Amino acid sequence: MIWLMTGIVCWFAGWRANVVLSRLPRTRGTSLAIPVIFGATLIMIWECVVRGFEINPVLLPAPSVIALTFATSIPTLWQDFVQTAIKGALSGYVLGCGAAFLTALVIDRYPFLQRGLLPVGNFVAALPIIGMAPIMVMWFGFDWQSKAAVVVVMVFFPMLVNTVEGLQATNHMQRDLMQTYAASYGQTLWRLRLPAAMPFVFNGLKISTTLALIGAIVAEFFGSPIKGMGFRISTEVGRLALDMVWAEIVVAALAGSLFYGGVALLEKVVTFWHPSQRQTR
Repeated sequence: MIWLMTGIVCWFAGWRANVVLSRLPRTRGTSLAIPVIFGATLIMIWECVVRGFEINPVLLPAPSVIALTFATSIPTLWQDFVQTAIKGALSGYVLGCGAAFLTALVIDRYPFLQRGLLPVGNFVAALPIIGMAPIMVMWFGFDWQSKAAVVVVMVFFPMLVNTVEGLQATNHMQRDLMQTYAASYGQTLWRLRLPAAMPFVFNGLKISTTLALIGAIVAEFFGSPIKGMGFRISTEVGRLALDMVWAEIVVAALAGSLFYGGVALLEKVVTFWHPSQRQTR
């Protein structure tokens, strides 16, 4: 009963604090404090509900148990992070997005490719990952190379479609002005169309961050060496060690958030001129 009352008090205190903060002028501090308080409140309620109702740890471990497992398993979690997020997801992300960007430039130069390639791309993008992953494992082996191949397939076409759309974002008046200045195709592309396409390019990059990590983790379910987040999750589920599974989920969430945040920060630097990046005062 005490745990349940504590949960109610935590919910009310967190809700009240966020109401007060939301009424203050919007600053970087308040924008950060509101989600932090909200997340901390959810974790406290989770802890109180598990303790109050005495939920079996196999079904739902308490956050304190997950935190203890996380703290005592850092070497294993780090090894899994390097295997999945760095070797599998990041390498596939760089290869897939880079190839998609270069392909988009070729499509822009030769428009007939757009009519032939994009429909095929939409078809491939709709293929389920659980169908592609076993094939990639058979082709590239059980190590990180097969996971990177799955990531390449997953991120290539979202990045391609966004980049092609961005290269068409300029209007006729802007392109006619460049022709008036006798600008070549390369000069128009470099000075006008690529800068205008950057918001679309970064949309594709941000979408691909989550796809890359998900693809690498799921691909490890179908074959992996004895390390990796996907391998660890599938193994620990079989052992009913749900605290370790949740610890791996925390690592994946942190990696995905840092990955996305890094791309978003780079977007602010590159597209500082775009209206979406202007801070309201």
